[in-house]
Amino acid sequence: MYTNIKSEDYEQEKQNMKSEKVYWNYIDGTVDTNINYLNNENIKYNYNFIYAMEKQTDTSYSISEYDIYTSCDVNNVEGYSAYGLNETLYTYMLEHRTAPIYWTILSIALLLVITIYLFWSIGHKSGEEGISLNSIDKIPYEVLVFVCLMILSIALATVVNLGGTINYVILLVGTLGYLVCYAMLAVIGVTTIKRIKARKFIKSFLTYKIGKWCFDKIKKLFETLDEKTTENKRLFWYYLLFIIISVMLACLFYTGIAIILLIGFWIWSYYKLKKYIINQEKIKNALKDIYEGKNDVRLNNGELTGVLKEMSIYVNDIASGFSNAINESLKSERLKTELITNVSHDIKTPLTSIINYVDLLKKENIQDEKVKEYIDILDKKSQRLKKLTEDLVEASKVSSGNVKLNFENINVKELFNQTIGEFKDKFEEKNLKIEVQMPNEDIKIKADSRYLYRIVENLFSNITKYALESSRVYIDIKEAKEIKEKNIDKNKGKEGKYLNISIKNISKDKLNISSDELMQRFVRGDKSRYTEGSGLGLSIAKSLTEIQGGKFDIIIDGDLFKVEINWPEIGDVS
Repeated sequence: MYTNIKSEDYEQEKQNMKSEKVYWNYIDGTVDTNINYLNNENIKYNYNFIYAMEKQTDTSYSISEYDIYTSCDVNNVEGYSAYGLNETLYTYMLEHRTAPIYWTILSIALLLVITIYLFWSIGHKSGEEGISLNSIDKIPYEVLVFVCLMILSIALATVVNLGGTINYVILLVGTLGYLVCYAMLAVIGVTTIKRIKARKFIKSFLTYKIGKWCFDKIKKLFETLDEKTTENKRLFWYYLLFIIISVMLACLFYTGIAIILLIGFWIWSYYKLKKYIINQEKIKNALKDIYEGKNDVRLNNGELTGVLKEMSIYVNDIASGFSNAINESLKSERLKTELITNVSHDIKTPLTSIINYVDLLKKENIQDEKVKEYIDILDKKSQRLKKLTEDLVEASKVSSGNVKLNFENINVKELFNQTIGEFKDKFEEKNLKIEVQMPNEDIKIKADSRYLYRIVENLFSNITKYALESSRVYIDIKEAKEIKEKNIDKNKGKEGKYLNISIKNISKDKLNISSDELMQRFVRGDKSRYTEGSGLGLSIAKSLTEIQGGKFDIIIDGDLFKVEINWPEIGDVS
């Protein structure tokens, strides 16, 4: 008998125990108690019961089986006993249970608010829109989780294997492992929220990227097959055969010969595909050269097979045809230029004689007014024919590029002011008011002064012929903000800095013609051809502008006629 009471009559004490408020007995394997929820099933978790059972297996004790009688006099417990302390706490909580409930609700609400705020604020940066992802957020998600689990496993294994070892270094390492693991769990939580908010959670998985890559390759493969060419079908069967053989050999990996065969098959497949890609690249480069205007492209058909060989033959034929077309075009243009030059020269000689004789007749003292009128008509028509011949020769030279340019720095404001002064009388004769807007500072461009003057002269001459009388002419010179056209040579001026010259006037005749047609040779604004002119002025101005690196455009809106010239600007005049 083991007991913690002193009594003469233990049997009576056993009976008295059942009169206590709290008791439990374990007699002949059965629980007898007045404590709720205590029974044969859960008694095995009672510490005293466990202790008693351990004593039964201890060989140092002679008793292998015994009963247990326990009770507690709740009216006579010591102030600091375990039961008394628990009863005091329980009584206190019953009396003050309202405050903890309120504090619990408040804590949960505060925790909920903080959690919502953290979920909302994670990923946002001051001054930036959207969710900001850092380098950790770009690591594949499963890789990050795997690393965290590995660290957690190492930390747990370290602590578990310590057992009862009192090695503070190992304990410190284990503790640090736990801290690192908790930190990584926090990182995983934060990066998970950020990826979900950025709508990149699924896309951040490495398996997703691999699957998408495989899907795209398979899709591209079937798209290639759908083109239904012999070469594409052959390429598809190469891919399919490669996959089948690779899988078959992979099943035999336990033999060395299978690995060697698989590696050899991979090398052979890579060589075939690489060769195919190189040949495709040759054809692509050849087509690119033809597109860029090179006509000496030739492919070696003997190096290619299948559809690529057929394509190379077509490319060579295109290159040859392109070269022949260019040669024929150059030959035709040269013949036209020579014809215009020769005819103009042949006309110029008798025309000079006519002009000279007309001058001589004008110096004679002729009294007949009719004869004087005839001589004036001959003078005007011969001068017009001379101007037409000169324009024709110049247009032929400019269009063929047979002109020599002498680039120099030209002050645009001075040029326009000088030309406006020269045309002042003609403008006043048509009652045209010139409205000019120019920058305060002088602007400098690089051009041939003689041809630049000819451009402005042709435009002003066009205004005096076709502008509506008693109207305004607007000349606007300013710096252009952005010019994207390819035919402007950016090397002639500062990067992104161009001069925009705009000239607008109202036409006296209806402009039932497109701007492209108006810039062609021998096309005039008045289809009746009543006014003087050769129809070459705008064509010459456009050609002279473009050979000097500028861009010449005509815009027609109803009766509004507008010319825009964009020219590379090189800076202010010092």
